[in-house]
Amino acid sequence: MRKIIYYVASSLDGFISGLNDDISGFVGTGNGVDQYLADLTRFDTVIMGRNTYEFGYKYGMEPGQPAYPHMKHYIFSDTLEFENPHPQVQVKKLDISEIDQLQREEGTDIYLCGGGQAGFWTIRKSAR
Repeated sequence: MRKIIYYVASSLDGFISGLNDDISGFVGTGNGVDQYLADLTRFDTVIMGRNTYEFGYKYGMEPGQPAYPHMKHYIFSDTLEFENPHPQVQVKKLDISEIDQLQREEGTDIYLCGGGQAGFWTIRKSAR
């Protein structure tokens, strides 16, 4: 069974962004960033919620396009829809059975991206 790996940068006090999603305090270059990008190449699948996916719009990502070109994307949302999504991008209902199915499929471990509001983890923990 594939593991779900939560890999995120955080401030020393444990936050993944500042007020109003401000990320200006995070460095954009250097050894840590290079290592993070290299580590992401080991994943073939990414899961995230709607808020995390839509955060990419602020930085030029187009709706329905993959944030990580080499990964299959599963965005968990009960409301998000795309007219013409990229084949690597799928929207799934927030349902634990969807997560369980992904974990049973062949592939690498699964990258969990984002996480300011942990709807997925709330469902996951309550299913145990």
